[in-house]
Amino acid sequence: MSTATAKSNRLIHETSPYLLQHAYNPVDWHPFTPAAFELAQSLNKPLLISIGYSACHWCHVMEHESFEDPTVAAVMNEHFVCVKVDREERPDADHLYMQAVQLMTGHGGWPLNCFVLPDGKPFYGGTYFPKEQWIRLLTQLSKLWQEQSERVTEYAMELTAGIRRAELISISDEHAEDITAEIVRQSVERWKQRLDDEKGGPDKAPKFPLPNNYLFLLRYALLEQDHTLLDHVNVTLRHMALGGLYDQLHGGFARYSTDKEWKVPHFEKMLYDNAQLVSLYSEAWLHTGDPLYKKIVEETLAFMLNNWKHPQEACFFSATDADSEGEEGKYYVWTTEEIEALLASDAQLFSSFFGIGKEGYWEHGNNVLMHTHRTADVCLQFQLTVTQLEEKINKCKQLLRQAATNRVPPGIDDKTLMAWNAMAVSAFARAWMTFGTAAYKTIAVETLTFLLSKMKNGEGLFRTFKNETARIPGFLDDYAFLITALMDVHQVTAEEKWLHEANRLCNLVVNEFSHDDGVGFYYTSANSHDLVERTSEMSDNVIPASNSQMALNLFYLSTYFHRTDWAERARNMLARVGEEMKNYGAGYSNWAILALHLRWPFKEIAIVGKTVEENFLTLYRHGLPNAMFALSANNSDLPFLQHKTANDVTKIYICENGHCELPCETIEQAFSLLD
Repeated sequence: MSTATAKSNRLIHETSPYLLQHAYNPVDWHPFTPAAFELAQSLNKPLLISIGYSACHWCHVMEHESFEDPTVAAVMNEHFVCVKVDREERPDADHLYMQAVQLMTGHGGWPLNCFVLPDGKPFYGGTYFPKEQWIRLLTQLSKLWQEQSERVTEYAMELTAGIRRAELISISDEHAEDITAEIVRQSVERWKQRLDDEKGGPDKAPKFPLPNNYLFLLRYALLEQDHTLLDHVNVTLRHMALGGLYDQLHGGFARYSTDKEWKVPHFEKMLYDNAQLVSLYSEAWLHTGDPLYKKIVEETLAFMLNNWKHPQEACFFSATDADSEGEEGKYYVWTTEEIEALLASDAQLFSSFFGIGKEGYWEHGNNVLMHTHRTADVCLQFQLTVTQLEEKINKCKQLLRQAATNRVPPGIDDKTLMAWNAMAVSAFARAWMTFGTAAYKTIAVETLTFLLSKMKNGEGLFRTFKNETARIPGFLDDYAFLITALMDVHQVTAEEKWLHEANRLCNLVVNEFSHDDGVGFYYTSANSHDLVERTSEMSDNVIPASNSQMALNLFYLSTYFHRTDWAERARNMLARVGEEMKNYGAGYSNWAILALHLRWPFKEIAIVGKTVEENFLTLYRHGLPNAMFALSANNSDLPFLQHKTANDVTKIYICENGHCELPCETIEQAFSLLD
């Protein structure tokens, strides 16, 4: 429907790009506000809560088929108060209603469509519905409400009680036990049975590039000297980087691969994926020196800067759409004819290198760019040196990038999210620690400074920033990942102010987000009253669970600030997921990193003195898989650094479990203790 002639609905006043996409639907959409629920109560109508995000392909499909259709919209408007939610702005609502749909149907996904009572209790839901099925469902549910509202209410109460029971089970200490090294090993051995050692990743499709899975597996393999597992990690990272999942032309990773080959992606790109993958590839480079990993980090950060960097502010946008001109992947794929016309005499070389017309063929004459042959084989085939081949491929890429400027680009979700930007801060910080590129350090510090100045909510945090305005009180992941970013930037700058801010925010989280049992954390603060139930995020997914990230934060900060109560709380939180970790390690990999810290030798390293940065970078690039650092150019009152003095020299203190060796004055001495 053309926005030039269509009448806007209430979403026209929102800032979320996803909500604005629906602002000219004939559906009488409301934003997720108390006013929508009050209207439903006054009209005695159920609400339809429809949840998605701007880069979601099937969200666009359902919008086009149903929400843009006046006939369908009329049915929706007559029988329901219709609410649109951006899951990235309101992940609290998404968590709650996703849990409801999963309890009802056994699966979830987006678009998420949940029908709820006027008081917010869910009674039916699902994901994508084709148009005719959607109309039938709307009619049936409306009739059921009108004729048997008591039955619907009774079921909604039972379902809400089920959500509450599931929440209690997820944080219960009934089966809590200290996670031993043996439990971690057993978990990994079960996990190995589900791995694809030929192409990397899980032995199934679709394949998600789960950064935290491979960060844990990398560190575990190094600590256990498990060379087979280490090979699997590197096979995975190389195939991800060489396949269609990675945008060989513009840089950056897509959200997931639809097949087992990492070939055809679901083309949307997310800031959280790319930020975490930068951190992963940076750490992997420390142990391999693989030039491909460095190339991936540099190109991905360049993509983030070129496409997602706010033009006026030191922050990043959220995502790039999968679709352009209503067609998934259209911006990214190429026909054989296009390649031949654009590249002329180099077309055969380029086609061989990227599998055009063969391994890279997708559908409808289109090809996905992916490395299909070893560089050495292509050099031999075309009688070129490696340098000559790289020059020709780069020239061809430039020609295709220039041609792509004539295409309609996919849309950008230009809202800024606290948690995802905090991950970007960590990505730039860790890339600087790994490669030393000065600009990365500058960007990390500037972005963190922006988050702390423009997205503060009193003493707390806001979730989103758009049009010079920050809004929506922060959720647990916003605090968790910002605290982590603060600790990363401490290592980048050797300034203690970042640690003190991390400590302050951690205290706020403990005071406002703690679960009733005093161990885990709710996803929403005690000041939030929008939902019928508060939920906790426990299992790790494409983004680590906010509870697992907070457990790690508590562990690190307990060392910096000598908080034994926080260390004990982190251990208790970990024990809560022991049973799940045994059976499904891939869903608890961030928790497993904490288990590595607790059950394998963990080094606490303090560096104090004039050459702190030089010594830190040398030690960091040694690739310690189980260590943390505290840095200061001067004598410090930070509890962990107290009495660790340097005077006119730089001293390195190697500690474990609170016991420190005599300080070293040379890197060589430090290495001898570490090795």
